[in-house]
Amino acid sequence: MFSIGPKVGVRHLQSMLIFSGFCVAFMQRANLSVAIVAMMDRNSTNPDFPEYDWSEQTKSLIQSSYFWGYVLMQIPGGQLTQRFGGKLMLLFSVGIGGIITIFTPFGAQLGDWQFICALRFLQGFCQAALYPSTHTLIARWAPPAERGILVTLCFSGMTFGTVIIMSISGILATSQYGWPSIFYVSGGCGIIWSFVWLLWGGESPRQSKLITPKERNYIESALAAVSKSANNTTPAKLPTPWLSIFTSLPFWVLFITHCAYNWGYYILLTQIPSYIKNVFDKDIQSNALISALPYTANLVLGLCFCVLGQVLLSKKVLSTNASRKIFNTISMWIPMAATIPLGFVDANSSDMAVILLTLAVGINSAALMGFFVNYIELSPNFAATLQGITNFGATLMSIIGPLVVGVVVTDTTDPNQWRIIFYTMVFSYFIGNLLFVTLGSTKVQPWNEPMKRNANRVQQTGE
Repeated sequence: MFSIGPKVGVRHLQSMLIFSGFCVAFMQRANLSVAIVAMMDRNSTNPDFPEYDWSEQTKSLIQSSYFWGYVLMQIPGGQLTQRFGGKLMLLFSVGIGGIITIFTPFGAQLGDWQFICALRFLQGFCQAALYPSTHTLIARWAPPAERGILVTLCFSGMTFGTVIIMSISGILATSQYGWPSIFYVSGGCGIIWSFVWLLWGGESPRQSKLITPKERNYIESALAAVSKSANNTTPAKLPTPWLSIFTSLPFWVLFITHCAYNWGYYILLTQIPSYIKNVFDKDIQSNALISALPYTANLVLGLCFCVLGQVLLSKKVLSTNASRKIFNTISMWIPMAATIPLGFVDANSSDMAVILLTLAVGINSAALMGFFVNYIELSPNFAATLQGITNFGATLMSIIGPLVVGVVVTDTTDPNQWRIIFYTMVFSYFIGNLLFVTLGSTKVQPWNEPMKRNANRVQQTGE
């Protein structure tokens, strides 16, 4: 029987630090999507900051360059995290990303769009370890009973950062410092965060100088009850069981679920604004308040789901397995249900389309209490590797999705062509969650402790 820890402790401080790290990282990731509008504004009257005459093709190339570096480093990023630890790799992701961000305006002056593409590629390359490092840290800091709430707290930072940069970018771009200030602010925040993380961030409770013995014993005993090697052996000393991972049904279910989620989520975020603009003649991207609505709903509802899930688990209304599958169903099948009428909304009801989009994106956040936690549950020791592999496939989905839209939707004002895209989203969400509910698992897999597994095999065979 493990001890009872403090209700608020250093584990929550670590989660808040990771939250702010994600916030800053996504400010760095999303800043260009807003800044590029000011960079290409031919009507600007401010001669102090250059404007660039880029084509739409060049603009798309600049905006996608981040993701090519990001996807290339996904699996290696998981392995590097396993080798060097979550603290160092998270520091590297946010800190180096901040330096690159600050240098972006100078890069534009030095080498035009080609240099910006190179910088964004490097930024994506560096930030590929964001998710693997966070899963590694949570696996060592979050007691099983608190994983849902701490995971949600950490990953809510990505939505909060997006809302912040979208809210302030317009003000920064029109200030006396011009559009470069968007990069200076988001990059500077990354460097400041890096110093705070160096001082207060901890790889594990055992390596933290801030934690009390009572809280450390609480965390370690709770983790040991699930995985014997969780605190005694560092993942760097464990050989990655590649064959066991790639022949594991729960892993492949998680992989498909993550890919299905990304397909629907990123089409919603990147393409539906275009659908509403062209079909309903309502440009929601020109309205800062409406543009931020889906992200704000995602953040608020994510925190609500977090509290609800934790209450249900603490009062033992739901088991961990039931909780993960119920919240994952909410995150994928309710947006699926909202997407179907979105393709049939009357052209005079643009407000209804915006409401459905906001509802779909907002409720997607329930996934933070669903499959997002599953990496740690399947394998605390190899959560970074699992996350790197699945995020590789999921990132490809977020890249391929807009390309498919470009092929299918040849006339952006034709709602019938858009319905085909909506049908792919419905199919993706339905199949992804169906597999997770029927075949997914929340049990620690035998290959989480390969040394122990091999020792048992030797003992049984007498070799």
